Amino acid sequence: MEFKNCPCMGINLDKLIQPATLALLATDSLHGYIIVQKLQETSMLRGKKPDPSGVYRCLKQMEQRSLVTAEWDVSNPGSARRLYTITDDGRKCFINWINALEDYQQSLATFLSSAKDIINNFGVQSKIS
Repeated sequence: MEFKNCPCMGINLDKLIQPATLALLATDSLHGYIIVQKLQETSMLRGKKPDPSGVYRCLKQMEQRSLVTAEWDVSNPGSARRLYTITDDGRKCFINWINALEDYQQSLATFLSSAKDIINNFGVQSKIS
């Protein structure tokens, strides 16, 4: 069986686009295409470029929920671009994400410990030791 594109390889972390985007915007206002580029550099995406349309959908949803604001930036020559800025609610949401991810991290650590015991009973060498 080919596992290259299987979620078990950790390539399907698109649910983490929102907290990763909020983290980027917590330090600076950014244009959408810069957000896409910077997301590619995050460890969560392992150097893979996110689907730009998915990122823009996420930005639109965050804007509708008042987690970010977007204004047209016409300061540069050429076409206008939307400049995204995190809001106070976005900062609160980001803090909630951090807390939730810490809880997941603890749950995953417990799960992984049990899973490694199971694998050891199979007599199969786990990549994680």
